[in-house]
Amino acid sequence: MNVLVRETTMPLLRVRGLTKFFPVGGTPVKPHYLHAVDGVDLTIGAGESLGLVGESGCGKSTLIRLLSRLLEPTAGEIGFGDRDITQIPLRQFAHQPERAQLQMVFQDPSDSLNPRFTAFDTIAEPLRRLGHLQLTGAPASKAALRERVSELADWVGLPAELLPRFPHQLSGGQKARVGIARAIALSPKLLILDEPTSALDVSVQAIILHLLADLKARLGMSYLFVSHDLNVVRLLCDRVLVMYLGKIVESGPVEEIFTAPRHPYTQALVAAIPSFGERSRHVELTGEPRSPIDPNPQVCRLYGRCPRGGDRCHQELPLLQGISPEHEVACHFPNPSLTPAGALN
Repeated sequence: MNVLVRETTMPLLRVRGLTKFFPVGGTPVKPHYLHAVDGVDLTIGAGESLGLVGESGCGKSTLIRLLSRLLEPTAGEIGFGDRDITQIPLRQFAHQPERAQLQMVFQDPSDSLNPRFTAFDTIAEPLRRLGHLQLTGAPASKAALRERVSELADWVGLPAELLPRFPHQLSGGQKARVGIARAIALSPKLLILDEPTSALDVSVQAIILHLLADLKARLGMSYLFVSHDLNVVRLLCDRVLVMYLGKIVESGPVEEIFTAPRHPYTQALVAAIPSFGERSRHVELTGEPRSPIDPNPQVCRLYGRCPRGGDRCHQELPLLQGISPEHEVACHFPNPSLTPAGALN
């Protein structure tokens, strides 16, 4: 079932049945596959911020690498603008206009920066390589390049005197700013953020999050924000997708998901937020997650851990179903939240 969409116009990103299976042994007759992403549907509207949450191993990283065309899907479609970009081979995608319009901020700014590039060269690299893909035409002159890099550095709060420095000469927060400036250099329509603050100190995290909110307002970009920190998602996002073992199990507006989660897994995530730990006793997931290798297509992925699991959950995989105009849940027994509405305020 497709995720409900608020926009009456065509969304910026439209994903249908996106699947990625990795071979993990077996025999030629009976191979085994790890179902990292299994039939995911999602949409992102122009100017919208969509949060993607779930525990480690749920498939978030694989999903965003599929969306950014760093991995080839096993099946499914990714509509970006007016094109199905899954029809563009990976090696050719770097030469397409969509590459400039779809950019990514990586999780660890230290690992994602070339140690031999100065901050200036890192920010300038997409302009040199992909600037010709934009509507502006030919690559910029050296003077225009210097002006654009200076402008981007100013937008992200990176002092001009730091531009000649190499990554090892920068702090974690400064490297994060360089990575963000590089990602927005081509004025992308969609920015995918892979836990961009998880490697930073708490005090620096808050500064970078405010910076991202300011940049979104300034440039009108759409965000796909991946995070383990649900408080961060609530701060920055309009809607939330909750992922578990390759499946989207709940989708809806951020306030509705946080104040009235309907899926037991979402309720457990919300109850586990440190500031609301006193309610964690209400939703307890016992046991271990099911194996993502060759999962039974008839069994709910949460079966065996879920406090509500019944015979139907072992016989029929629940599909996303609408419980309000914009709220969907994949559960046979979508009980109302066990926490009072508005309790997170």
